[in-house]
Amino acid sequence: MNRLVWLNRLRWVVLSSVMLLLILIPFLHLYQTYEAAHAYDLLTPGEKFIADSMETLTKPFVTDPAEDLNGLKGTTWSGKLFGLALSDPLSVVGQSAAGKTLYWPFIVTALIPVLLTVVFGRFFCGWICPATLLYELNDNLGAWLRRAGLPVSRRRLDRRLKYLVLAAGVVLSLFSGAVLFAAIYPPAIIGREIYYAIAVGGFGVGIVFFLLTLLFDLMVARRGFCRYVCPGGALYSLLGHFRLLRIQRKVTHCNDCAKCNVVCQFGLDPWHDDFGQECNNCTACIAVCPTDALKFEWRRFDAAFQGPGHLGHEYKKQ
Repeated sequence: MNRLVWLNRLRWVVLSSVMLLLILIPFLHLYQTYEAAHAYDLLTPGEKFIADSMETLTKPFVTDPAEDLNGLKGTTWSGKLFGLALSDPLSVVGQSAAGKTLYWPFIVTALIPVLLTVVFGRFFCGWICPATLLYELNDNLGAWLRRAGLPVSRRRLDRRLKYLVLAAGVVLSLFSGAVLFAAIYPPAIIGREIYYAIAVGGFGVGIVFFLLTLLFDLMVARRGFCRYVCPGGALYSLLGHFRLLRIQRKVTHCNDCAKCNVVCQFGLDPWHDDFGQECNNCTACIAVCPTDALKFEWRRFDAAFQGPGHLGHEYKKQ
C-alpha cells in the first residue's frame, strides 16, 4: 500500500473538522447570547438543552462565555479563529470592489490565506473548503450512478470560464455596490445556511443554489462548479500558479497505470506531468498510486513531461 495514503485520510479529517466547526459556531453563539441576557429561566426546553450542552463543552476552556467566546466567530468567508481575524481573499476582493475603496484592516485579514496559498497552492480548495467535503461525496455518488448505467455526464468545458465569472463579479460588484460573490460562492453559502438552520430555524435561498451546483456536477461535468464556475476557485488558481509545494511524478517509480488521472476530480493529467495551477494538492493521486511515484516537492515550476514511466511496458519496449 502507498506509504503516503495517510495524507488523504488526514485531509478528510481536516475537511470533516471544518464542517463540524461550522456547525458548532452557531450553537456557541446561541449559548453566548443566552449567557449575556441572563435569561436561562426564560428559555424553552430545547434552548436549555443547547445552553447546558455548550456549557459542558466550553467550561474547561472559558470562564466568561459572554466575552471569551468572541474569539470564535464567523464562517470560512470571514471570521475569527481563536481571536485571529481571517478572511477569504475573495471576500476582500468583492468588498473592495463593492465599496470602491481599500480598507486595510480588512485586507490584512486575507494576507495569511494569500501567503499560505502562494506556498502550498490551492490548499483551501482541497483541504479546508466545506463544499469540497460535500462535492467529493457527491462525486462518489456519481461514480455509483455510472456503475449502475445511469447517464451521468462527464463533459469538459473551458476552464477559463471561471476567470470570466471572477472578472464579471468584480465589475458587477463595482457598479452595484453589493458583494455579489457571496451569493454564488459555496463556502460562504454553506456557512451562512448552517447558521440560518441552527440559529434561525430555517434555510435561505442559498441552499437551493448549492443543491443546483450538486446537480450540475452530476449531470453536466465532474466537479463542474469548482472547475468551471467558482470565482473563489479562479482566484485561488491564479495564486496557486506561484505555489512552492507541488505534487510531482517520480518517473523512475511510475508504471503508467494512469490511476492518478482517473482519480483526479479536476481532470488533470499527473500521468504526463501536467498539474498546472488548477492542482489543489489534495493528495488523491498520491493515495491511489501503487508504486509511490507521486511525491510532494519544493519547486518553483512543474517538471516538463518526463516520458513514460520506467516501470511501464512502453519504457521497457524502448
